[in-house]
Formats: sequence, structure tokens, C-alpha cells
Amino acid sequence: MTAEKSTMAIGWRVYGLGVMALGMLCLAWGNFDTGQPVPKDFPDRTVLAYTAAAFMLVAGAAIEWRRTVAWGAAALTAYYALIVVILMNGRVVLAHYAEYGTYEGIAEQLAITAGALIIHAANARIDGALAARLVRIGQLAFGVCALIFGGAHFVYMSLTAPLVPRWLPPSQAFWACATGFGHIVAGLAILTGVRARLAAILLTAMYASFTLLVHGPMLLANPSSHWIWSENALNIALTGAAWVVADSLARSKR
Repeated sequence: MTAEKSTMAIGWRVYGLGVMALGMLCLAWGNFDTGQPVPKDFPDRTVLAYTAAAFMLVAGAAIEWRRTVAWGAAALTAYYALIVVILMNGRVVLAHYAEYGTYEGIAEQLAITAGALIIHAANARIDGALAARLVRIGQLAFGVCALIFGGAHFVYMSLTAPLVPRWLPPSQAFWACATGFGHIVAGLAILTGVRARLAAILLTAMYASFTLLVHGPMLLANPSSHWIWSENALNIALTGAAWVVADSLARSKR
């Protein structure tokens, strides 16, 4: 592995750990991830939940090993794009198209898809032009997701602000607005290519800070909550995805 790929592999592995964590939580709870809505009365739902959890665990682990990273990323791209984004969350969007939260939910899963697509394109033995197109599709998808995340901060300010630690100056509302604005600016930067890599790096750092300042303390306060565990795992996956996007933008400049 080249020195460049060794450096990039850090982002891939953070991403893989996040997906593995999501899979392990689904196995522990015997249920689908909270971002993968499946009707309660769906036939053989529990069996399918365990199957999906095992798949996520194995595919995430495959990304940790350079010999299987392309295959693991391809499998996750297909699963998240076709099943999670289109089938699972697409149904929810059609039923609740007037609710902003449905778009935030689908954006979280699309961001994971984008990370997997970029990792696959960077490692698969495919034509260079095709790989570049796939990478750009992943970058654009992630940029759109960042815009949606930023909008959610303002639409749901009453829910976002209380998540900010009270001791963090100047105020909870300030940081809720700042992170929302940061998402929007970063999304625009990635979509337009203006300071795109810097924006993706800052997004990566912001997501990492969420684990330390928001999700981690929430888990310590309520370790029995499936939702909080899932939010921590999701945030790790999003941190890895943002890292992958940042690294891909560095390569696209060459």
C-alpha cells in the first residue's frame, strides 16, 4: 500500500468501524437500525433484522482489510442505496413528504452510501475515468446531505440547542446556529468545489467533536438507550464518511 493510501485508509477504517458498530447494535437489540425503518408487521422482520445486522458487521469489517475493502464498500453501497435509501426511507418520504425530519433521516443514510461509493471507487480495479465519476457522485451526494443537516438545525432549533453542553460559551443557541450554518456552507463548498477539501476537513472535525461533547455524554447519562447508542455509532460512520470525502477531494486536485 502506498503512503498516500495508508493515510487515506484511516478515514476508511473510521467509516468501517462506524458501520460495524451499527451492525453490532442491531445484533444486540435484535432489531433494525433506527435509520432503517421497517414496518413492525413486516413478514419475518426479526430474522431480516438479524440478517441485515450480520451483513453490516461483515461488510464493515471487510473495509478494515485492504484486500477486501473494494468488495465491502461495493456491498455497502448497494445495500444502503437500493434497500435503505430507496426502499426503506423512500417509503417514509412518500408517506411524510411534508415533514423535514424525513429528509434528514434519508440524508443520514445517503451520506453513509456516499462514503461507501467513494471508498469502492478508490479501491476497485475499474477505469480511471469511471472511478473519478463515481467519486464525484459520492462527493455531490454528501454535499447535499450536509445542506439538509444544516437546515435541520434551524427547523428543529428547539431540539438541537438543548443538545449543546450548557457550559459551552456563549450559549446553546449560538452553537446550534453555528453548526447549522457550518453544515450549509460546507455543503455548498463541496457542491461547488470552492474550498471543498477544507470544508470537508472541518466537517470531519465537527462530527468528531459531536462524539466528545454531545453523544458521548448522553450515552454516559443513559447507557440503556438504544437510540443514543445508535446515534453514537451513526456519528462515527458520518465522521468516517466526511473524512473519506476530504481525502477524495485531495486526490481530485492532482
